[in-house]
Amino acid sequence: MRVLLVDDNRLMLEGLQNLLEAHKIEVAGVASNGLESVDLARKLKPDVILMDIRMPVCNGLEATRLIKAEMPETKILILTTSNEDDDLFEAIKSGACGYLLKSIDTDELVGALDQAQQGTPPFSVGLATKLLEEFARVSHPQDPISSKTSAETNETSSGGPLTSRQIEVLRLAADGLQYKEIGARLYLSPRTIKYHMTEIMNRLHLENRAQVLAYAGRMGWTTDKPDK
Repeated sequence: MRVLLVDDNRLMLEGLQNLLEAHKIEVAGVASNGLESVDLARKLKPDVILMDIRMPVCNGLEATRLIKAEMPETKILILTTSNEDDDLFEAIKSGACGYLLKSIDTDELVGALDQAQQGTPPFSVGLATKLLEEFARVSHPQDPISSKTSAETNETSSGGPLTSRQIEVLRLAADGLQYKEIGARLYLSPRTIKYHMTEIMNRLHLENRAQVLAYAGRMGWTTDKPDK
């Protein structure tokens, strides 16, 4: 994995670079503002960009929009001190694939980068719940999450109801746990957890993990937890 680090705090950049390299993750480059990150993204083609929000010249949200408009395949993971709802929602609307708070520990960060590279949205604890609640609120009536009939019909459609194991997986995913963490709780491998999530999407006729989490929130299968 090749990662581009974007943060205006030099100490933070040095610390992140040392941390990732200690875990055999290549730091392709570093940038101190959004405009620099756009230029380096073009030149370096990193697998994942770890992006701060509050920066001079060009903030992380604007940089995310610019990068995704030009290089839509690029995965951008927000790493910030801000747990403001507006920043979270705007980051996802701008194209970020996940949102992490700087209070997370090393294992969580490394795991989140791995998730992002594989296409699984990583979020700090509590933030996934905020996002799915907003997703459910703004979904239009034809959306499988917001439509009362579809969510209830899907559960008993040709795919069949969810198994007790799938409900366990869905509850833990809705609480913001990563596949590795869910697997540890249930004594299953991350690959098995990913298989269960795929089966859940098939059975509920949903298109992605965000919709699955929103469905869990709608069904009341989330636990209120303080953000880290």
